[in-house]
Amino acid sequence: MTGQPQSNTPKKINAVMNGSLLLTALKYVAKGGLSLRGGHIPQPGHTVPDDFAGVGVTASADPAVDDFIINKLAELNIRNVRIDYSYDDEHGPVARLLERLLDTDLQVMLHLVQPFEAAYAMKNPEAQQRWQDFVVATCNRFGDKVHAIEVCSTINRRRWAGYDTEGFFTAWQIAHDEIKTRQITLAGPNISDFEPFYTMAVFDRLRKAEQLPDIHTNNLFCERVTEPERFDHRILGFKWATRLKVNLVKKAQMLQRIAAKQGVLDLVSPAAFWTLPRIERLLVNSEEKQADYLSRYMVLLAASGAMRQAFWGPFLCWREGLIDDGSGRYPKLERITHYQSILGQLENFRVRPAFAAMKQFIAQIPGSVYLGALLTSNNVEVHAFIKDDRLIHVAWTINGKALKLAELYHDEDMQRAAFESRDGDTFEEMPLFINESPLFLSWSSQVSINLKSVSGALPLESIYAHRSEGHYYPHNKDGWKGMIVADSAEHAAQLVAKFHPDNLAQATELNTLRKARNIIWTVMGLDGNTVVAKKPIKMHPHKRLLDKFKPCKARRSWIAGAELSRRGIPTAQPIAYFEKQNDPSLLQNLFICEQVDHDFSAREMIVAFHDGADAYEGIKADSAYRQLSAFLLNMHEHGVFFRDLAGGNILIKKVGGDTLQFTLIDINRARFYNHSTPLNQRISDLTRICHKLHWQGREFLVEHYLQSMLKRKHFTLRYRVPFYLYDFKVNFKRRYGRKAIKRLWRKLNNKD
Repeated sequence: MTGQPQSNTPKKINAVMNGSLLLTALKYVAKGGLSLRGGHIPQPGHTVPDDFAGVGVTASADPAVDDFIINKLAELNIRNVRIDYSYDDEHGPVARLLERLLDTDLQVMLHLVQPFEAAYAMKNPEAQQRWQDFVVATCNRFGDKVHAIEVCSTINRRRWAGYDTEGFFTAWQIAHDEIKTRQITLAGPNISDFEPFYTMAVFDRLRKAEQLPDIHTNNLFCERVTEPERFDHRILGFKWATRLKVNLVKKAQMLQRIAAKQGVLDLVSPAAFWTLPRIERLLVNSEEKQADYLSRYMVLLAASGAMRQAFWGPFLCWREGLIDDGSGRYPKLERITHYQSILGQLENFRVRPAFAAMKQFIAQIPGSVYLGALLTSNNVEVHAFIKDDRLIHVAWTINGKALKLAELYHDEDMQRAAFESRDGDTFEEMPLFINESPLFLSWSSQVSINLKSVSGALPLESIYAHRSEGHYYPHNKDGWKGMIVADSAEHAAQLVAKFHPDNLAQATELNTLRKARNIIWTVMGLDGNTVVAKKPIKMHPHKRLLDKFKPCKARRSWIAGAELSRRGIPTAQPIAYFEKQNDPSLLQNLFICEQVDHDFSAREMIVAFHDGADAYEGIKADSAYRQLSAFLLNMHEHGVFFRDLAGGNILIKKVGGDTLQFTLIDINRARFYNHSTPLNQRISDLTRICHKLHWQGREFLVEHYLQSMLKRKHFTLRYRVPFYLYDFKVNFKRRYGRKAIKRLWRKLNNKD
């Protein structure tokens, strides 16, 4: 495959960044080159270019795909495309598609990609001559038709591109001379991600050699930060992220300023994307999340004022395309380096939500004037634009959160607003919330819209925005507030009438499932199904003090239910929660959820194995351990630290003979991360679920868990110690703790 490193390539490939270039970058930093106070907040007043958005395309062996691509580009109403072009493409499908694109009104950025072997060999005269011949032939054939020619690819990723210092600058000098001699617009050098040291050093050397590009290209990714608006934790860690405030807007402004000081004003991101597998490491609904991220990313770059154009990466691709090519495959070489070909067949192509999100962005934002950030960097983003005769607000929250529109907008302004979704759809009912999926609001440009004044933290709710059924409705009446999941406003009102704490059927001896610190009981739902209610009934004084500044128990259960659902971890689905406002007792709150269909709990199964059984309900112990281990590993990989993983909190349903389905309940203590759960907290969960299991079972379950991790480990003494300590703690509390004292007191009273 062109561009793919060959097996005989030496393992050691020197980076483009050598000692001399690094010193140049450090001098720049010492002079304050990375200082940009307030750079994380976009400044108003600039016009977003009409041709701001673009996509990267490539060809298939099937000529009919060319028609499909051109038709879909027209449907997007996009103005820019970028196409990779390499040595093997001069007489192949890519050249065929390129000719078709040049016959349209599209602006084409032609990206010249050297094969890995050729880039690695650029010290050799033969490789240099081959590169020069290729550049000359390409310029002569397409130079007067393309918008720009971009040279080199992901130069800071040596294992993908193959360049070292001498190789890159030699390739650049050859291409620069040939392209500029013909007065063609030159773009480059195609640095990938945010690596300002590379930008500083490379542009300084290119300026001194009088070989600067006309357009500065940098693939400005932020998928490793998870969300487009988050501060980047990868620079100095999570603790410093909120201090440095390096977000997408600041990155764009810093990169643009670095090159502008050397004389290159235009910054273009020629490729960036979120891959579905990366999203799926944490969340379900990956295609919906990809569309959310695309919309938020493009709006933020448009708001930054630093970016001349921004392209989404592969247009047609299984892993990150706006359209799925249906192949289910990905080439060995990253497509950010060389988007070589389409692997799937035309009949298997499928348009994704991200396509609609890009279409909506293009319809709304390019050609507008940016009026400023009305809210930003506080878990809620609201950005204002004006285009033609329309005032446009684009609003969203960070993942998993929602904010009532009424918290920001006055009733009169909401009544006269037009609402469109991320994908350009209108709403049957006026939306009640801003959530992680961008909402487009618009008014006549003659209208003045002022947000309500915001002081302190915004009252965010937790939701599962991409649930397949139901909508969220807030409740705030007669001193009670809460949330309900319902099919409509009318349905929500019926649920409130049924489940409000003032109306709810009380617990009896027959319908009570558990009664200790909380009472859990069953009640009849609207449609005759059984649902579960949970309410705290007692709280020790020290807990009341510690929990005073936390959400109430019902709300914590609601939050955990939404988070588990977002991550694809089975739990009892939340229906509603209610809490009494200004309740000093912390007991006036109620959580309602669906009843879980199950056959038994993990506690019953584990106790049976502890007592010597080699099978339970027809499930052999080894199989049960493997399946439970896989469930727990999946939970932890999706960033869940459960903290109360007793066997009774895992309900199990047998399906298909010997397959087990697990569901979590009693979830209000869970914590959640935007990354996989740290190992020490995983072990903490495992100690709890294994407490009633004998050591033979523990060794099998935990060893299987550790061996199934990406970085495999063994159940050594280091990981056994927490199990010994937890056993000691539980046994000590059982013998000398509060409950033991109560048992002793009752025993003494009974003797009397």
